[in-house]
Amino acid sequence: MERTVIPGHPVDLRLTLGPMVKRPCGRIGPDGVWRATRTPLGPATVHLRAEKNISPKSAIVVRAWGPGAEWALEAAPALVGAEDDDGGFAPDHPVLADLHRRLPGLRLGRTGAVFEALVPSVLEQKVIGIEARRAYTGLVRALGEPAPGPAPPGLLVPPPAAAVGATPSWTFHRWGVERRRADTIRRAATYAHRLDEAAAMGTAETYRRLRALPGIGPWTAAEVAVVALGDPDAVSVGDFHLPNQVAWVLAGEPRADDARMLELLEPYRGQRARVVRLVEASGLVPPRFGPRLPFQHIEAL
Repeated sequence: MERTVIPGHPVDLRLTLGPMVKRPCGRIGPDGVWRATRTPLGPATVHLRAEKNISPKSAIVVRAWGPGAEWALEAAPALVGAEDDDGGFAPDHPVLADLHRRLPGLRLGRTGAVFEALVPSVLEQKVIGIEARRAYTGLVRALGEPAPGPAPPGLLVPPPAAAVGATPSWTFHRWGVERRRADTIRRAATYAHRLDEAAAMGTAETYRRLRALPGIGPWTAAEVAVVALGDPDAVSVGDFHLPNQVAWVLAGEPRADDARMLELLEPYRGQRARVVRLVEASGLVPPRFGPRLPFQHIEAL
């Protein structure tokens, strides 16, 4: 199945879909973006390719396979940020204004899949990125399934919530995940349906249901909301690196805490997630002082 989406504004697929592509469930390459997902109608493989530019628009060809293909095609405009409106965003900060001008294709898309975004977000709690990616890869390879259609080798559909919830916490140890994060994921799996249905009820209800689950704090809820809901105001309070990067780009300060980050972002309330995405895409990072965060062992967590 296939459709062409013309958003009405430029869309950079790499920048827009980057946060939604988690290996081994997705990949970005010269041939476009591949993403395997689990829709309400079943598994689906989605391939997105920028066909041509129609100034000031973009044309994106979307192809889908599997039982959930029709659902995935219907959701494609939201996924690529076609419904993202940045018309009221006009930063006067010189760096932000320049980034916004140079990266017009950076859009806030949404998957609508709350539980699917929650699992990797929980795995990223309090550990460095390489450990979280390794854990997610191990979990998906053990519990997921091959993506339908002519998907690239190794592309897998995220496991169903029932399989995740039925997996004993000690099994997560194989993937370097201690009991606290394992239990958070397993508990969330039992409420996966209610989490996913909240995506259609609005941002506030989704946040409410997420925060009602033990182990889901402000950082995790924001990480999920920006991917699943495209929340333009989500801010990941409690992030290890983000306050420093925001302070460096917006104020030239190499170190900051959450309070300082929120102070700098306050003028952009309502669009703070967009500012954060621009900051992250800028490539501007503060100087490092001291060693990097070391690898963690589950016995110590």
